[in-house]
Amino acid sequence: MPGKNIEFGKQAESAAVKFLQGQGYKLIRRNYKTKFGEIDIIAEDKGVICFVEVKARHTRLFGEPAEAVSTAKQRQISKAAICYLKENNLLERQARFDVTSLLYKEDVPEIDLIKDAFDLNSGFTI
Repeated sequence: MPGKNIEFGKQAESAAVKFLQGQGYKLIRRNYKTKFGEIDIIAEDKGVICFVEVKARHTRLFGEPAEAVSTAKQRQISKAAICYLKENNLLERQARFDVTSLLYKEDVPEIDLIKDAFDLNSGFTI
């Protein structure tokens, strides 16, 4: 089962990248990892750096996919985003956090994009 989940996640991320590119986003990086956590997709949208979390589900039984982006997950993504911005000397650039929500019906995902889904969690230092 874990192997199936990993493959499902990779499939969802690939579908999200394709969708975002169709929306005009320019892909910068996938699966950026730090000691704080991982960012699924880093892209640029009209000059704004976007840190995109991908959430996918087969059913709404446990809620909408985007609802799985908890406060703890937002904090983790925020810390990783700051690391990315620092490493690349981009702290002055405008940035935001987006979420792509994929709900699969058979093998075709219904994709929703939530731009500016949450704010940078403050109260921590890196």
